[in-house]
Parts: sequence; structure tokens; C-alpha cells
Amino acid sequence: MKTVFTAVIMAATLASAGQAQTFGSVNLRAGFTPDPFRVAITSGGSVNASSVSSSCRGWIANSVDYQVNYVAGSFNLSFSSTSSSDTTLVIRAPNGNLYCDDDSGNGLNPIVTIGNPMSGSYSVWVGSYQSGEYARSTLSISELGRQ
Repeated sequence: MKTVFTAVIMAATLASAGQAQTFGSVNLRAGFTPDPFRVAITSGGSVNASSVSSSCRGWIANSVDYQVNYVAGSFNLSFSSTSSSDTTLVIRAPNGNLYCDDDSGNGLNPIVTIGNPMSGSYSVWVGSYQSGEYARSTLSISELGRQ
């Protein structure tokens, strides 16, 4: 189930977007290629995502996993994670809104699609549904939808 809310608690619970990202960052402009853009990430962490919001699931890192600096156009923006394990997503949009998902993608994979996305920095956390699990996963960013 995908959820969006304003993140007042998020700032106090998780590291700020200005902090170093564990797996790096990318600059993308509407119409980017290749689409989807993919990067390997290890899911999980010590922060219970439900402490950020009761609508979020899984265990995420305190530091941002990946930073996406995006120049918007007329496309939707989708974030998804694929793994052989059960992963979750937490996305903080440039305006501070949070988007969380557990299993809206294929199988146990999460996907978050933001309609009419704004330009700016998107902070991404790839979580593990199970506490203490750190799984290899692939974060995909796309304007083409489900990846």
C-alpha cells in the first residue's frame, strides 16, 4: 500500500538529505536515458520505518541510501526495488512529503510512482521487511512506469 504524508517526524528520525549517501547519488533530467536508471543497493538498517510513520514498513538505514537530483518534465517518476528478499521503500520528495510502499510491485517488491513530480532532491531508503536482514537489491528509477 502506497502512502504519502508530510514528514515532520522524518527530519528528527532520519539523517538529512545533505548528509553523505551510502550508495551515492545521480542527476537525472526528464527524458533521461537509459530508462530505467538502475543502481545496486543493500537494503535494511536499524530504524523501524513505522517510527517515521505508522504507514511505513520495514527497517531502513539512518543515512540516505541514494539521492536523486531530478529536473522534472511532464512524466511521472517511479522508484522501485527488486530483490529475492522482501524489501520496502521510503522516498522523501523535495517538498518533504514522504512516500512509502511495501508490496505494490511484482511479488514482494515495492514501487512508488509520483504523479506530477517536482524538480529537486529525492532521498531514497530501501528497507528490509525483516529486522536484521540486509539484502542485495536493485533500485530502479523510471519515467516509463513499472520496472
